[in-house]
Amino acid sequence: MRIVAAQQETGPYDWATDAPVSPPRRPSAPRVAETGASRAAKNLMLETGEDDDLVALVADGDHAAFRVLMARHMNRAIRVAQGVLGVPAEADDVAQEAFLRVWRHAGSFDPRRARFTTWLHRIVVNLAIDRRRLPRSESLELAENLADGAQDALAGLIDDDERRAVARALAQMPERFRAAITLFHFEGLSGRDCARALDIGESAFESLLTRARAALRRSIAGATRNQGRES
Repeated sequence: MRIVAAQQETGPYDWATDAPVSPPRRPSAPRVAETGASRAAKNLMLETGEDDDLVALVADGDHAAFRVLMARHMNRAIRVAQGVLGVPAEADDVAQEAFLRVWRHAGSFDPRRARFTTWLHRIVVNLAIDRRRLPRSESLELAENLADGAQDALAGLIDDDERRAVARALAQMPERFRAAITLFHFEGLSGRDCARALDIGESAFESLLTRARAALRRSIAGATRNQGRES
């Protein structure tokens, strides 16, 4: 009975050596050589493909798809990181780390829950907030660098003469305020996408943005009064 059970559990059995025999391997399918036409078709698909499709390829270890995603969104990641950090030199590091996490965790991305850019923003913001909480010196280069490339940045709140005041104000604001202003005003995301990037509800984001704007206005007004007294 023991021998029969062993044979049933292990499969083919070598009675001479009293050991199970590995089943023969199936011949692998012949590898089809990649032609110039197939390479061109793949390159076209990568260049024109949707972000969600590229992330699926990245999850399968496709380096080419990963490079396309980086080319499309690295500058955006750097701007968002800089908006939260206020330190351009560290923004590059955060953006690089964000894409490293995209590579490692692409398989966990669910396009039914959020767009790729929303997922990327959440990764960048969280990394930037963690980095900002480390002891370091503040930089005041933020506003000039961001506002130069923003469309209608902080419309109705600032003008060109106030950029340095904005830089000082943002440098002193809580990380979540900075993230809300950066995503909504500098990156032009909708309130819904901002909320998803920050992992909060839409009404909570509206409240956060309102408080961030109010804090920014107060800080700018205070700096303007101080400059007036000094002059």
